[in-house]
Amino acid sequence: MTDFSSLLQPDRGQPAHLIQAVRADAFDTWLADQPERSRATVAATRFRGKAGEFALLPGAKPEEWSAAIGVPAEAGPWTLAEAVARLPEGLFRLADGDPGAAALGWLLAHHRFDRYRRDPEPIPQRVLLTGDPARIEETVRLAEAVALVRDLVDTPAADMGPAELAAAAEEVVNACGASFGVVQGDALGEGYPMIAAVGRAATRARAPRLIELSWGDPAAPRVTLVGKGVCFDSGGLDIKPSAGMLLMKKDMGGAAHALALARLIMQARLPVRLHLLIPAVENAVSADAFRPGDVLASRHGLSVEIGNTDAEGRLILADALTRAVEDEPALLIDFATLTGAARVALGPDLPALFCNDDALAGDLLRAGEAAGDPLWRMPLWAGYRDMLKSTIADINNAGEGGLAGAITAALFLQDFVPEGVAWAHVDTFAWRPVARPGRPKGGDALGLRAAWQMLHTRFG
Repeated sequence: MTDFSSLLQPDRGQPAHLIQAVRADAFDTWLADQPERSRATVAATRFRGKAGEFALLPGAKPEEWSAAIGVPAEAGPWTLAEAVARLPEGLFRLADGDPGAAALGWLLAHHRFDRYRRDPEPIPQRVLLTGDPARIEETVRLAEAVALVRDLVDTPAADMGPAELAAAAEEVVNACGASFGVVQGDALGEGYPMIAAVGRAATRARAPRLIELSWGDPAAPRVTLVGKGVCFDSGGLDIKPSAGMLLMKKDMGGAAHALALARLIMQARLPVRLHLLIPAVENAVSADAFRPGDVLASRHGLSVEIGNTDAEGRLILADALTRAVEDEPALLIDFATLTGAARVALGPDLPALFCNDDALAGDLLRAGEAAGDPLWRMPLWAGYRDMLKSTIADINNAGEGGLAGAITAALFLQDFVPEGVAWAHVDTFAWRPVARPGRPKGGDALGLRAAWQMLHTRFG
C-alpha cells in the first residue's frame, strides 16, 4: 500500500517549490505579474493556462524553479493530479491558498497496483505542503479507502476468491476492532439458500460464504452496508462470451466499496452501529450449477424462478438484504456491479442510484456533487414490475425482453426491503476503462466518496 501519509505534510515554512495554478480566463492577469524570465519561458512553451498544460519556470537561483499548471475554472479533487506525473521528487506548496480537495488527487496520483510486476518502477515521492493540517488525516484515510477498492478489484480472480475476500475483510476488522463472522457450508444452505445456490458450482476451495462485520455502540443508529461479492462471473450456464468474461474479476467491486466505506466509518469512529454484509461467491459452471428454469427458495421466503443464471448478483444480494433488514437498520446502502444496462444508460463514470427515500437520495446526490464523485438517480418505476412476473414462482430474477435492465434489477431487490427502511442501491461500474489524471485504467471507487460524505454529514 502506498504510504500516503508521507506525501501530504503540514506547511511549517520549509523550503519548497511553488506550484502556480492558472486558469485560462485569468491567464493574462497572471502573466502580467510574472518576472521577465518567466514570461519568456511561458512564451517559449506556449503555456496559456488551459487545463492540463504545464510549464517549469526559472527562479532567481537554479534551485528556486517553480511550476505553472493549467487548471479548470472549478477546482475539484483531480485539479493537481495531472501535474504530479510531470514533477520530480521534492517538496511543493501552492503559490496561492491550500490544496483543499485537490490533495486527494495528489495522493492518488502516486498509487500503483504493482503486485505482479517483477521490477516495479519506483514512484517519485512528491510531497505536498498544506496550511490546513487538520484535514491531513481525513484525506489520507480517504485515499487509502480508494486505493483499497482499486487493489481488491484489480487482483485477478485466481487470487481473490471468496476465501481471499473474507481474509481482506478480516484484516480490516483486526485493524479496527470489530466483530467478524463467516457463514458457510450447511449453515449457509439453510439460512441463505440463494447465496448457496449461486456459489455451489465452484470448487470446495472457492465455496460460497456470507461475510459479516459488526462494530459500534448497539444503542447508536444502525447503518447497514451490503456489497455484492461475485469474485468471478462466468455467467453460469447462461455463459458469457469471452469478451464479457474478461473483466469479471471486478464483479466483487460492490463488496470492495462496502468494505472500504466500513473502514472509513470505523476509522472516523462515527457514532453509528455498523453492520456489513458481503455475500461472496464464484458463479461457475459445473454439473452442480443452478440452471435456467430452476426455482430457488430465498431467506425472505419468496420463491424465485431463474430466468437467467447471469443475473446472479441480485440473488445473493436479496438474501443479504433480507438478513440486513432483520435488525431494522436506520439506513441501508448496497453497492453492486449489477447491470450492464446501467453502463449503457450512464456510461462508466456515473453510478446509478436507486433509492426509496427522497431525503436519503437528495443527501447522496448533494454529497456526490460536493465530493466530485457524482451519482445519478434512476427511478424505481413500479410500472415495470410486471416484467419480473413468473408463471410458477413468486418472482423471476430476469426481466423479459432485456428492456429497462437496471430498473428491473433494482425492483427485484426492492421486493426484499420492507417499506419503512431507508434504502439506497448503487449500481456502480467499479472500473475505469481509460486512464485519467490520478485514475489509472483498472479498478476504481465510484460512489464511495459520495456515500462517505453523506454519512459524515449525517453522523460526523
